[in-house]
Amino acid sequence: MNTIEHNVTGKCFELKLEGHRCVLDYTLNNQVMTVTHTGVPSELGGRGLAAEITKFALDYAQAQGWKVVPQCSYVAAYIKKHSEYAPLVN
Repeated sequence: MNTIEHNVTGKCFELKLEGHRCVLDYTLNNQVMTVTHTGVPSELGGRGLAAEITKFALDYAQAQGWKVVPQCSYVAAYIKKHSEYAPLVN
């Protein structure tokens, strides 16, 4: 498993690998995390990195007692596929 960091100031979760940066951006308002974007450079695609960073972010939100608005289509599809995260959806 790769090391994912929560950048509180930048409101994102980051995974740095082979000189590239994967990211999941969000906004936070009243304990509701709106996921606005996930990004994995094409050079790193096909490794499940978007899923890894999404799972990390959702687990973090769950641990904080936050609700989630999956504005990003990737995260919405991930939650649909992984129903254990459905209760987080606001």
